[in-house]
Amino acid sequence: MGGLPFSISLFFGGFSVKFFTDYTNLVLIAIVLISGGLLLWPTISRRGRGGLSAAEATQLINRRNAAVIDLRSSAAFALGHLPSARHLEFAELQAKVAQLVKNKSNPVLLVCQTGQQSNKAARIVQDAGYAEVHVLEGGVDAWQKAGMPVVKQGAAK
Repeated sequence: MGGLPFSISLFFGGFSVKFFTDYTNLVLIAIVLISGGLLLWPTISRRGRGGLSAAEATQLINRRNAAVIDLRSSAAFALGHLPSARHLEFAELQAKVAQLVKNKSNPVLLVCQTGQQSNKAARIVQDAGYAEVHVLEGGVDAWQKAGMPVVKQGAAK
C-alpha cells in the first residue's frame, strides 16, 4: 500500500512525458490551438472597434431595449431611419449628450450614414459617463443592405 501512490505517479508522469514528445500529438495540439485562435479572432477584433452588425443591433434593441440615436441631418433622417430611432444631429451631440438616456447604464446604439461619425460620437458619449455605447457598423447603409426596415418621416411606425 505504501508503494502504490509512487507507482501511480510514475505511470502518469511517464505518460505525460511520452504524450508531449510524440510528434503526432504535438501536431494535433498545434491544430487545436490555431483553430481555436481563428474561431476567437472575430470576437477579439470586434472588441476594439465596438461596431455591431445589423443583426446584432436588432438583438440589442429588442432584448435590451437599447436607445437608438440617429446622428444624421434632419433631411437624411426624414428619408429613412431605424424604427424607434431618436434624432440628434452630430453637431448638437456635445451640448445634449446628458439628455440621451435617463439611466446611463442602459445601452445606447449610435447610428449615422456609414458608421464614421458614430465612431467619433461614441467617444463623446462614453466620456459623458454612459456605460454601454455601441455603433452600428456601416451605419444606415449597412442596415438597408442587410434588408432591415427603415421608417420614413410621416409614415406609420
